[in-house]
Amino acid sequence: MNGNDLVNSSKRAHEDSPNDGAFKRKKSIAGPENGHTRQSNGTSSKIDGTGAIEAPITMPVISENAQKWQATIDKVIKSVVAIRFCQVARFDSESAIVSEATGFVVDAKKGIILTNRHVVSPGPFVGHAVFDNHEETDVKPIYRDPVHDFGFLKFDPKSIKYMKINELKLRPDLAKVGCEIRVVGNDAGEKLSILSGFISRLDRNAPEYGFMTYNDFNTEYIQAAASASGGSSGSPVIDISGNTLALQAGGSTDSATDFFLPVHRVLRALKLIQAEKPITRGTIQVQWYLKPFDECRRLGLSEEAEEKARKLFPNIMSLLVAETILPEGPAYNKIKEGDILISINGEYISTFIKVDDILDSIIGNDVHILLQRNGEYIEVDCKVQDLHKITPNRYLQISGGSFNDLSYQIARSYVLPVKGVFVSLAGGTFNFGGSSKGWIIDSINNKTTQNLDEFIKVMETIPDREIVPIKFRHLNRIQSQKSGVVFIDRHWYGATLAIRNDETGIWDYKELAKSIPPNPSKTLSAKFIDVPNVKPGCAKLVRSFVMVNTRFPTALDSYPFSSCKGYGVVVDAKKGYVIVSRKYVPHDMCDVLVTIAESIIVPAKVVFMHPTYNYSVIQYDPKLVNADVISPKFSKTPINRGDSLNFIGYNYNFRVLASTTSVTDLLSINVPYSHACPRYRGLNLESVVIDSTTCGDCDSGVLADDDGTIRAIWLEYLGELGSDGDVSYRMGIDIVHMNNVIEALKNDKTPRVRIIDAEFYALTISSARLQGVSEKWIAELEKIGTDRFQFFCASRVTCAEDAIRVAESKDDEKKKNDEEELDKLKVGDIVLALNGTLVHRITQLHDFSFEEEKEVELTIVRNSKEITIKVKTTEVGSSDHYVAWSGANIQEPHHSVRQELKNLPSRVYVSHTSSGSPAQQYGIAPTNFITHVNEIATPTLKEFMEQIKKIPDNTYCKLRMCTFERIPFAISLKTNYHYFSTVEYKRNTEGNWDIASYDKDFKAKKDVVVQKTSY
Repeated sequence: MNGNDLVNSSKRAHEDSPNDGAFKRKKSIAGPENGHTRQSNGTSSKIDGTGAIEAPITMPVISENAQKWQATIDKVIKSVVAIRFCQVARFDSESAIVSEATGFVVDAKKGIILTNRHVVSPGPFVGHAVFDNHEETDVKPIYRDPVHDFGFLKFDPKSIKYMKINELKLRPDLAKVGCEIRVVGNDAGEKLSILSGFISRLDRNAPEYGFMTYNDFNTEYIQAAASASGGSSGSPVIDISGNTLALQAGGSTDSATDFFLPVHRVLRALKLIQAEKPITRGTIQVQWYLKPFDECRRLGLSEEAEEKARKLFPNIMSLLVAETILPEGPAYNKIKEGDILISINGEYISTFIKVDDILDSIIGNDVHILLQRNGEYIEVDCKVQDLHKITPNRYLQISGGSFNDLSYQIARSYVLPVKGVFVSLAGGTFNFGGSSKGWIIDSINNKTTQNLDEFIKVMETIPDREIVPIKFRHLNRIQSQKSGVVFIDRHWYGATLAIRNDETGIWDYKELAKSIPPNPSKTLSAKFIDVPNVKPGCAKLVRSFVMVNTRFPTALDSYPFSSCKGYGVVVDAKKGYVIVSRKYVPHDMCDVLVTIAESIIVPAKVVFMHPTYNYSVIQYDPKLVNADVISPKFSKTPINRGDSLNFIGYNYNFRVLASTTSVTDLLSINVPYSHACPRYRGLNLESVVIDSTTCGDCDSGVLADDDGTIRAIWLEYLGELGSDGDVSYRMGIDIVHMNNVIEALKNDKTPRVRIIDAEFYALTISSARLQGVSEKWIAELEKIGTDRFQFFCASRVTCAEDAIRVAESKDDEKKKNDEEELDKLKVGDIVLALNGTLVHRITQLHDFSFEEEKEVELTIVRNSKEITIKVKTTEVGSSDHYVAWSGANIQEPHHSVRQELKNLPSRVYVSHTSSGSPAQQYGIAPTNFITHVNEIATPTLKEFMEQIKKIPDNTYCKLRMCTFERIPFAISLKTNYHYFSTVEYKRNTEGNWDIASYDKDFKAKKDVVVQKTSY
């Protein structure tokens, strides 16, 4: 749906080439050509070797019918436009998308274009139309029908300067079975395609495209075989005289069948718009269905009623039958499913068109309906309701979720009363899991919410960072109510009410009342349950585990999740330090909650993130916890193969598991790189491999001696993006490699880790010998090595943050020298010794903090020659500057990006793009670098911000960019600061995040400081 045909077809339609007669040429072409000569009489003759001419071969000529069609098409294409558009936010049943479709001018003076409702969308829309001569003009939505699949866009006719705009006439009365038609539109992404067919039916029920999506109903559809596909939505269906008989709407994926919307109600709506009158739409909340006479008889149509209907309407074969009556609607408990409609207000009914005509004209009044039920006449009176009032025109964005009143469209699909708060985007802290839309909120904070106004009133009373109860249901399981809690976030996310404005064509934003400051946390008590059936010393280790729940307001560093949770291990119970997998805490632009003994929930802050070992350290306030949290004992003895240990961990259901195991291997490993979306990963690890099946089910845990001394931490690692989603790995890391950080924390020092910023892999002696390692070093390795004989080779060398290659540089030799200077260690270098000491374990390249050593000496083999080099060590920081612009998340290239590249095209890196945004529409993709804005170089985010502040709203700018594979390209992008304002995030010297939101003139309209939890 949404700009492609409602049902996408996999078949490609071909242009029709009518050829009813011989082709007649008016001009002769002299001379033989491939043994043929062309003559002015429209024949072609073959010449033999003697010059004699054989019998003429007849060439085709254009028939009168084809000529007339050609003349018609020449006129029509001046009215047809390609519509390129964005639906910029999720709303009701619609997703945020970028797409294209077709429309056509129906009023050239006023600049009115007709297209489909599923193109115009009930939600926010931004688009432009491209005419046949490639002139472009902005369009704004002025009407979308609440039910039927049509809507109107408006443009400024003065903006089209180089062609005369034609308008097409709507003639629904000319649609007949057997009528030859053409569908002229933007088929399958082509600017113009012309598809042919013949009308086969005029009385088809509206096609169904599935639940929880837009469906037309209560109207006949026209059926034909034209094989239209994506992009042809909104195309005019014309006859040979150029009259518009119908509007292309959808098609079948299993056949060449297409579905067209008759334009009876479209014509009425257009006339009202032209007269500047409101378009009234009435309903009694009943869905009718066309059923043939034989089925109507089985449903209880009397012979007398059938005879009368056939006399009144000799050309019809069906009547309207009640299909769905919505609870609490005007017809509820009056009309029943299967009732056959005979008349309304004394007018006998045979088509949906008459029903619409009557109901649209008497809104607010009673209507008298005559039905047949089981052969008997039934008379009922219903009040006609305003259809626009049960079609939402506003939505609330808060805590990362999006909410609107339940619409008639959705309610009809699930036979529900038209009331309730519908979750169009279950995001942010309202991520209920399983599905991103389709939820209905029954109550929040123990207060019932039957509509959006009630929901807003409750939300305005809840303090920031409060955790409140919520009850909700999913439409697919509407009878099963769920309950839970939700964290209210008013600091990262804004709280705005968007209201549709049909005068301007945009949605106006209204800020909700200011957030209430968080309530002070209270000290609570909790009791642990020790682990049963384990060694006595390990039973109490459960008192050193806490659950860590993290929520992320935006996609930073290409991290794929909006929330994540798992268990961490307490380092210091008195100070509240916890070690946790970096999969759960990848960066500090987040909210962290710690749950102790499955009882107490307290906030925490991020204090440290290790650049390679895949763990972070968070801190909670121990004064808020009255529980027997224990600081475990950490071993200072390295693990060896064969050690007997106890595994205690938490599985995916967060249940504790325990088993006795032994160490089978110490394996040098790097987590696979994610080329599709570079993000943090563990590398240069020495993984503890154990003989246990229990650990394979656990994402978090420890390995401990019998007395409870922790020997290793079991962590989950986020790996590459595979074909089935994100891949995770689980492994143990010897605690001795974390002791320097643990000791620093216990001594109230901020851990600082410097590393050799390169990735290494293990090399066997045989491979090392072949690559030039001498027998002397091999012999020394065999003397010292006790666990495994291995050397280490550099597979990646991280480029420096300032290693920016200027694309226009003409001095290639200087570039080469600069690159050599920036890249002392080379890919393929085999490390023999570090500061004179033989390297035989991967941990030797990482197991010191380098707090003072900013440079180390490496003895290496390069190109089969032994050399000694000085290598700078690096203190890897985390991302601290991020910009949201035109729907693109733009930041400094984070560490994983620099691990893959030799140098950077720029330090302006795109890590994410939002659905329905200008960035997505015009071709900005994640992993792109922006190098220039309007031909001004932007090597850094600071310079990028300086340039984009010069770009006015709703104007084009030129961007020069580079792919991750260093392929340069250029695009133009049209800004839209109303829906996609610019927001800048910077970490300040106190470790908090300053957030500046800019208006269309780049004046800061809102400044927020998101405080880290402090105590």
